[in-house]
Amino acid sequence: MPVYDAEGLRPTTDRVKETLFNWLAQDVPRAKVLDLFAGSGGLGFESASRQAQHVTMLEMNKQAHKQLQSNIQTLDASNIEAIHTDALVFLKQAGTPHDVVFIDPPFRKGLLDGVIHLLEQNGWLSANAMIYIEAEKELTIDAVPTHWQLHREKTAGQVCYRLFEREEK
Repeated sequence: MPVYDAEGLRPTTDRVKETLFNWLAQDVPRAKVLDLFAGSGGLGFESASRQAQHVTMLEMNKQAHKQLQSNIQTLDASNIEAIHTDALVFLKQAGTPHDVVFIDPPFRKGLLDGVIHLLEQNGWLSANAMIYIEAEKELTIDAVPTHWQLHREKTAGQVCYRLFEREEK
């Protein structure tokens, strides 16, 4: 599928994606999936191909969003929607619970803490949601709630990727 080449866009590498979806093998089928910084849409499209019930992809870059829409049409994928929006603005509204959430924001923009807070505060997470965070290796994540248990963690190059499981409060 074509991918829009935007400045700062870092599609998740195939190796990382393979590891991630091995971790999520039992979680994605029939799941409601939210991809907050969709970019190329790789994580969302992969989820749909693995029988996710519904995938919502958020993308702020107009051209990247346009490419996502085009790819959705090409695939005739009725279970995927791409919304042109700022993830932080979108998450401020009351949410519907999602089972799998991908958080892969632009590096060094300080977006993670706000996103994590809004996901919890506004009802975007199901009771036992799986939350994937991909960030620069040196970043420490301070805002992770105590009921998010680190399930898996790996590094690849300059990237650290983590999978958390939310435990019901």
